[in-house]
Amino acid sequence: MTDKIQIERPVSEAFDRFQTEFARALHSEVETVRAAVETIHSSSGKHIRPLLLLLTAEACGGVHAASVHAAVLLELLHTASLIHDDVVDDTKQRRGALSLNAIHDNRIAVLVGDFIIAHALIRAVQLGDMQIVGIMAKLSLAMAEGEIKQLENADKLILTEEDYFVVLEKKTAVLLASCTEIGAITAGAPAKLQETCRTFGKLLGYCFQIKDDIFDCFEDSQTGKPSGNDLREGKVTLPLLHALETASPAEQAPYMDMLLEKDFTPDNIAALLRFAREKGGIEYAEARMNGFREQASAIIRTLPASEARDSLLLLADYLAERTG
Repeated sequence: MTDKIQIERPVSEAFDRFQTEFARALHSEVETVRAAVETIHSSSGKHIRPLLLLLTAEACGGVHAASVHAAVLLELLHTASLIHDDVVDDTKQRRGALSLNAIHDNRIAVLVGDFIIAHALIRAVQLGDMQIVGIMAKLSLAMAEGEIKQLENADKLILTEEDYFVVLEKKTAVLLASCTEIGAITAGAPAKLQETCRTFGKLLGYCFQIKDDIFDCFEDSQTGKPSGNDLREGKVTLPLLHALETASPAEQAPYMDMLLEKDFTPDNIAALLRFAREKGGIEYAEARMNGFREQASAIIRTLPASEARDSLLLLADYLAERTG
């Protein structure tokens, strides 16, 4: 398994500055907000997105103060989106701990998410780069559309790979694409290189989400959320989608009934996951994920040789090989 500490090494000082600034970014005099922010900090993940931004900046010319500032800004927006997603999906756990809406309630969670977005907007203005502000605005729009499209797919039971990737791009890939593009911008990279880096980030986003889909198919998932959680919310993951597309009508029938009726009992969830595994859904999803990883790695190899470029290649491997 790729060592994350090794990945961080080219930008370790900048990553430490990011972590310090992010911890300070959400100060409030309001007691409930302070309590909510403590919950957020205690359950924070690995900060992959800001690390991706900083490594891209370093590989494209060097990390500057604007790079760290932008990393905090993007992580704020990402954090707010997770809080709002938990409310929309009625999820009560995140990374193995109670989610914010479970500890407080939906009202507080929504308002804290709005509070974080407001901080992100303030930082965007302070950054003073209209190109980055424009990317952030488009990112927020795409993520909202992606969440709505996902709900629409679940409600209408739209089961096509094309629609799956529309949601994936808007909900996950666009965020990582924005990280890599903004990293290149803050390093002063030319427009062509900015676009190259954006494509790299988008491909990593595909890998990241497909890996989450694979996790969701196993009972002993180490992701901090229950196995089959996506299915309970009506989200058909890539392994199950492949199983349904390749099965005969007779094989499909009982599973389509479960999905159409939203009959997600524990036994039915287990049956759907078993069906996805037995019909080769895991192998198919892994093949797609590794194909995107290879494309992403090929793009990064076009950058000048550097320790940061090597870390970006390692990060692509880490996202595909992670166990949680």
